[in-house]
Amino acid sequence: MNMTDDFTWTREPEQYSIAADRIEITTAPHTDLWQRTYYHFRNDNAPVLQVETEEKFFSFIVRTDFTGSHHRFDQCGVVMYLDSENWLKGSVEYENENFQHLGSVVTNHGYSDWATTAIPADVRVMWYRLSRREDDYCIECSQDGENFTQIRVCHMWEGAGPIRFGVYACSPEDSSFTAVFTDMKITECAWKAHDGQKPDEE
Repeated sequence: MNMTDDFTWTREPEQYSIAADRIEITTAPHTDLWQRTYYHFRNDNAPVLQVETEEKFFSFIVRTDFTGSHHRFDQCGVVMYLDSENWLKGSVEYENENFQHLGSVVTNHGYSDWATTAIPADVRVMWYRLSRREDDYCIECSQDGENFTQIRVCHMWEGAGPIRFGVYACSPEDSSFTAVFTDMKITECAWKAHDGQKPDEE
């Protein structure tokens, strides 16, 4: 059975294709995910394609190709979307001809944050690895699919039980592009248990 057979849509887009080893999503203008913080608006209309699991320890790897992104805030990446007020995402967001934002958004109980770093605008491919350890999560990125660098470690307040995870793409402004997702796989958890300071005794 193909991995994509079990994927289901939250907000199915008008244009997409799904094969055993390739997903393409063509974004619609004015689609986004954000809740409240700083901007005070709530956007919750981006298409999200996910699979559900009760597994507490795993990693999900996906390669994203966003060669077509060309407009401010065009983005695609990895996502763990529970509902409109509880989700996380990792992506590259196009900014201009000089740079893009590589980063993550974590939304707990209806409030989003955004952590980013600038990368060159000519980067057109990025790999992501989303790892779960119960209700804690790690997002990593890679440009070669082999060497991953941490983007974010976070806690999801509603992320302890069954979850859904997968991919998303959106264009918050008046734009559209086709995001391509390949090389998807689920592995044992690559985010190993912490081997440093011991937890405080209760």
